[in-house]
Amino acid sequence: MKIDDFAVEIWMNQYENDCTYNLAETCVSSLSVDELLELVGDRDDVLKEILSTRLSYGDIPGSDRLRTVVASLFDNQTLNNVLITHGTAGANALVHETLVEPGDRVVTVRPTYQQHYSIPESYGAELQELWLTEEQGWLPDLEALAALVTPETKLVVLTNPNNPTGSLMPVETLRAIARIAEDAGAWILCDEVYRGIDQTGSGMTQSIADVYERGISTGGMSKPYALAGLRLGWIVGPAEFLEAVSIHRDYNTISVGRIDDLLASVALENIDKILDRSKQITRANLAVVDAWVQGREDVWWVTPVAATVGLIHYRANIESYDLCTSMLAANGVMLTPGDAFGIPRSIRVGFAYDTETIATGLDLMGAFLDGLG
Repeated sequence: MKIDDFAVEIWMNQYENDCTYNLAETCVSSLSVDELLELVGDRDDVLKEILSTRLSYGDIPGSDRLRTVVASLFDNQTLNNVLITHGTAGANALVHETLVEPGDRVVTVRPTYQQHYSIPESYGAELQELWLTEEQGWLPDLEALAALVTPETKLVVLTNPNNPTGSLMPVETLRAIARIAEDAGAWILCDEVYRGIDQTGSGMTQSIADVYERGISTGGMSKPYALAGLRLGWIVGPAEFLEAVSIHRDYNTISVGRIDDLLASVALENIDKILDRSKQITRANLAVVDAWVQGREDVWWVTPVAATVGLIHYRANIESYDLCTSMLAANGVMLTPGDAFGIPRSIRVGFAYDTETIATGLDLMGAFLDGLG
């Protein structure tokens, strides 16, 4: 099986450990184990649990404790609707592996995370792409989507909140998409890895798994929960579908680490504390980035309403890969080229790191752009 190079991950792997100002980071500033235990407030009890945990395979689909607390993030799900995976990337890959066969019609939004078009393409799917546009606020055109989703469509793929734009589909849009998919008898996979840190209100996005009976939600501990190092994610969907996924999962996962499972359980049992921290960071940083964008005439964006990322367009006469590599060499500021998502003359900025890094990086980026003339 051949598959395209994963543009964003190759970029991040190549540069993120050597930059000075990381404005490409998409995970809320990561917690250490010590910080996590301080935040949840029962350090001694959790440490006792860790020290007494036997390092066996553990529960193959994930512990009942973890699957129960993941189910509580949804309106209408139980632990039987939850399967634990190696990160959201592992969850997405398993869903595609389970559903997509050669010749299947798959409709995906773009821009999006590359898994959602390169993996089905590699399986020989007939891929149909619905390109989101800045003019529509990076939200799907429902008439265009309905034209793409035919009775032959096996799967519709969304990201909500969207990566790389930070747009957010309201529940009314999700319901409309569900009706389109239902008419075709199609599944919907919604990558919800950024769910939980919308920029207003409680921050929690409505999930496709609660909206559509053939809706599949994927997520994990990386973005809003600041615990990417656990490499722990989940698939939420119909129990019968998860049984089919488990057949594939047995070949590449067996089980997740028991310490990872335990720490994820502890974090999600204290979700309000975790997400309050995350919302404070992302909302403060978004205000800094938005003020910077609004204060310049050579850049613009659709202000994100969710997630930890946004897509900034620029006027400078330079391709995005060249801009990003030149700026990294000149001042240590790292961003992600928009061309990695198929959007030229743009850059993806992450606003999940500490505020000082964000502000300093933006100042240096402004000076760099000024120098381009």
